[in-house]
Amino acid sequence: MPDFFNNFDWINLKDFLTMENIITAAIAVLIFILFWILGKIFTRYIFKMLLKFTDKTKISLDNQIVLSFEKPLKLLFVFCGIYFALLYLPLVPAQDILLSKIFRSSLILLLAYGIYNFVGNYTVISEEIEQFFNVKIDKILIPFFSKVFRIIVVLLAIVIIAQEWDYDVNGFIAGLGLGGLAFALAAKDTVSNIFGGIVIITDKHFSIGDWIMTPSVEGTVEDINFRSTRVRTFAQALVTVPNAKLANEPITNWSKMGKRRITFNLGVTYSTPKDKLKKCVQEITEMLQTNPDIHKETIFVHFDSFGESSLNIFLYFFTNTTDWAEFLRVKESVNLKIMEILEKEGVEVAFPSTSVYFETDLKTKQY
Repeated sequence: MPDFFNNFDWINLKDFLTMENIITAAIAVLIFILFWILGKIFTRYIFKMLLKFTDKTKISLDNQIVLSFEKPLKLLFVFCGIYFALLYLPLVPAQDILLSKIFRSSLILLLAYGIYNFVGNYTVISEEIEQFFNVKIDKILIPFFSKVFRIIVVLLAIVIIAQEWDYDVNGFIAGLGLGGLAFALAAKDTVSNIFGGIVIITDKHFSIGDWIMTPSVEGTVEDINFRSTRVRTFAQALVTVPNAKLANEPITNWSKMGKRRITFNLGVTYSTPKDKLKKCVQEITEMLQTNPDIHKETIFVHFDSFGESSLNIFLYFFTNTTDWAEFLRVKESVNLKIMEILEKEGVEVAFPSTSVYFETDLKTKQY
């Protein structure tokens, strides 16, 4: 320790700690504190005023823009305070150039940060586009392209910053082209899943929220990304299916049904008179035709066949709804109305039975 103090260059330190340098350093610190205070004022007052203003507008997109750039703007005051504080110091030209590059790079990062946050609010953006341009956007496209735009924002920020630091970006991009083939061969499964996702999106097999059924899974689509599609089964299990596999499977989209079928045979007893049978067929037909929940184009109600233990009335019709819960409600309502018609006409529903006839009367043995 004594050797350190003996060898320390006290003369140079004394030359550095002059009153002029101390005042310069103090002013630099005050500049940073000033920007820090401005950042606090902006966050507490001006930012809240901006939110109140955007809340009064008819669109919510401007509100999302302000919220997306909240954190970048807070950091901007800190970076500006550091930059102008250091800029006030007596730096050599090389240091000024380095400081300027760092500051411009930080501005690019903050701008990319705000845009990255804004693009992530894809739900609000899609709603605004649909409202103002009257364009229907498929739900499955929104999160997919949101992720694509986020990647583009990050790559652009990296390229611009690299150019700011005098890196040869063109050579880097050319190198990506040469290395892309080797990367694709090494990650062919990932690449096939990405193209499978593109096929699913472009062909529009299904959208987020649709009920689908494939040989491997059945449930509601929750999300689709570059690699896989997530499906929530009716047992609430989350199944992740690779896009390459899903794109090559037959997909049944139950949510795309325009109507839902109901068909069954209604068996009545053989003791039913012909007139009552015709009356039941007629009243059931009229009931279905006047029911607002039944599709009017296809309604078939006919006495179809003589069964083993019943006279069979064939019913074939469709509900307007495709929702499973609503479909069951409509089906129950129709069944109850059919029962009312049968009870009103005094017609009994048959059940499987067998009648045995003897040519001679059975003699009962008496004891």
